[in-house]
Order: sequence, then structure tokens, then C-alpha cells
Amino acid sequence: MKLVLTCEHANNALPKKYRSYFSEFKQRLKTHQGYDLGAFSIFKNLKPLATFSSYYNWSRLLIEVNRSLQHSQLFSSISKSFSEEEKRELIEDYYRPYRDGIQKKIHTYIKKGESVLHLSVHSFTPVLEGDTRNTEVGLLYDPRRSEEKRWARHFKKDLNAHLSDQRIRMNYPYLGKADGFTTSLRQEFQEQYIGIELELNQKLFAKVGHGKYLGRALYKSLQKNLDW
Repeated sequence: MKLVLTCEHANNALPKKYRSYFSEFKQRLKTHQGYDLGAFSIFKNLKPLATFSSYYNWSRLLIEVNRSLQHSQLFSSISKSFSEEEKRELIEDYYRPYRDGIQKKIHTYIKKGESVLHLSVHSFTPVLEGDTRNTEVGLLYDPRRSEEKRWARHFKKDLNAHLSDQRIRMNYPYLGKADGFTTSLRQEFQEQYIGIELELNQKLFAKVGHGKYLGRALYKSLQKNLDW
């Protein structure tokens, strides 16, 4: 199985030509609105296992590459004020190159008869709108796809062995079939594609050394489950 590893919210950086638009929003760039805290460190930790890996260089506040073009959150409350021409440039210069490059790579593997596991690394805030998220690790998949469901269950079983002190839940804190990059790829690749979103509670990265502990556990479990 070919492992395609991605991280859509790795960074809170901005291309130079757009920085002036965000001069009053520097604090927002440092929050979850700007990027997924801790996700990139886990991505780098798992990268040696990947056949192909890619991460998005820029903040989600510019354009949200993990949303479809029709989604209301494609542009943030900041970039929604951009001109139509500027929005088209964001789509053509940033959104499409990132997503199309990954999709083409997956297509190449599948065309050769290979099976693809796509693991998309994300993190989430411990509390959202006053509600505490009751898990440390979430595995998002489409329950209508039997291979995804089976793989996620096996992966969860191995993760439980390595992270016995952590709560691991399926399709939480989000639903795996909701709008996202993996969802669009499932529509493109009906067979030989398994799309899993790995969601990590950001509180795991608050303790010194805990991120490395988590990374080792994920690495061992993922390595074991690549022989599918």
C-alpha cells in the first residue's frame, strides 16, 4: 500500500503580496484560525513512512484548501473582502496547485494498480464554543466505505495498545464524510483509495515531550498497518 501523507494546515505564513491585508490580524494567525497547532510536527515525524508527502505552505486564513470551492468557508472573514480577481488568483495560484498535485500523484499510483492510503494530519482545539472535546485522538473516515472502516478499526486497535492512557474515537470531533479534501478524493477514486483524517487534540502538544511520545506511537501503529 502506498502512503500519501498530507497536512493542509501546517503553517500560518502568508505570501508577501498578501501580508498587508493581515496587518491588523497578526494575533489571529497564531491561533487555530490560522493553522493546526502541532499537526506539522506529527506530519514530519510520520514522513519517513510515506511514499509521497505534501503540506500546504500558507495560512488557512488566506484560502481553505480543506474545503470545496462551493463551501462558505473557502475564504475567511478576512479574504472574503478581497476582490473577485484576487479570489480567482488565490484559487488558481494556491488552492488548485496544492490539491491537483496530490490528486495527480494518487491517480498515478492507482493507474498502476496500487492501493493508496491517504492520511491527512490535523489538530483540533480542546474546547469549542464552551464544549469540551472528549477525546485525544480522532480517526475520521466514511462509514459507507467498508475498506476505510476496516482500516480505521485496525489502526485504532493498535493505537490503543500504544496509547492506553488516551481516548481514541472514530469520526469525532468531526464526521469523516463532511466536506473536506479526503471527501472529494473519495468521489474521484471509488476504489483503491482509503482516505483517513487524523485529528489530534492540541492539548497533547502543551506538555513538554508529549508530542514526541504521541509521534512515536502513531509511527509504530501506522507502520504496522501499511501492510494491508
